[in-house]
Amino acid sequence: MSGAERLARLRLARAEGIGPAAVRALIARAGGAAAAVEDLPRLLRGRPVTLPPEDAIRREEEALARLGARFLLDTDPDYPEALAAMADSPLALAVAGDPALLSRRSVAVVGARNASAGARLIAERLAKELAEAGLAVVSGLARGVDTAAHEGALAAGGVTVAAVAGGLDRPYPRQNAALQARIAATGAVVAEAPLGTAAIGRLFPRRNRIVAGLARGVVVVEAALKSGSLLTARLALEAGREIFAVPGSPLDPRTRGSNDLLRRGAILVERAEDVLSALPAGLPCTPPEPRLRSLPALEQEAEEAAETEEAEPDRHGGDEVALARRHLETLLSPTPVSVDEVLRRCPCSTAAVNAALLDLDLEGRLDRLPGNRVALKRA
Repeated sequence: MSGAERLARLRLARAEGIGPAAVRALIARAGGAAAAVEDLPRLLRGRPVTLPPEDAIRREEEALARLGARFLLDTDPDYPEALAAMADSPLALAVAGDPALLSRRSVAVVGARNASAGARLIAERLAKELAEAGLAVVSGLARGVDTAAHEGALAAGGVTVAAVAGGLDRPYPRQNAALQARIAATGAVVAEAPLGTAAIGRLFPRRNRIVAGLARGVVVVEAALKSGSLLTARLALEAGREIFAVPGSPLDPRTRGSNDLLRRGAILVERAEDVLSALPAGLPCTPPEPRLRSLPALEQEAEEAAETEEAEPDRHGGDEVALARRHLETLLSPTPVSVDEVLRRCPCSTAAVNAALLDLDLEGRLDRLPGNRVALKRA
């Protein structure tokens, strides 16, 4: 592809007011990206579309290079075949890391941001075992299950790929900036949004389709009935991917979505072997007899739209116990978990966590079980 054609295609990829499928139709009609840009007013027939100037694309390419990243166009030979099979796959991705790893046989591990300690442990172990088996682990770099999945793959010395909602230079959440850098160093981080773009609610569903598109199958570890994880599962199902789910307690609303996937026919997962034995070998990722009945269309959920940055714990003030308690009310569930695991997942001091556990115990909201395990009582 000539330099002019590539630049035109990048401009169209960055155009506001038109999606990838429509851009591809314009390019096909015009006989090329440069021709489409030249004849855009006639092709669009008055449709309001904003095309960035050539200099803006050149500046972004230079900024990406300073970050050790580059553009990957859907016409490039190393654009991942699995993602290209999606009808609305991105025309261009910004990639930090090794683009070749995007084509490795992979599994997405997704779940709740406000995940319980047990769900995070399961996600971490699954990702570690999948990475040890040679698969790449794909997720969205969010808190909770996503973070645990990435960390599990890294702990195994394996490959993990993160798809982010904003620009590569705007790590989100901020607490995962170091994790994003680690992933870029040994795997890949991909973004569809331009540099400088903040991760806002409407961008998360677009990120989810990339997660679904890169993977041969999607494992949902813990998800509410209206969640981005279920949106990812629906997009993956529509693309012929296999859907897996980890069963959860019926007493915990965070597991109702993942349990519903099982009810609809998703493959039950307790260990990595459950995934490995059912994962399609190659493309196209179309199971001959899909087990999962169709999922209802999901609107973008409040969990994604309203996510806020998490305050760092104040280890010297009187509020750390209150902060520890807020973390515990997320980490704990009706499923027992060891206190050691809670201490590992909570960013507060051991003293603050123990004090918060005692508060919950005195209020009658905590069950203490043999083996130094705890569980949250449900009314």
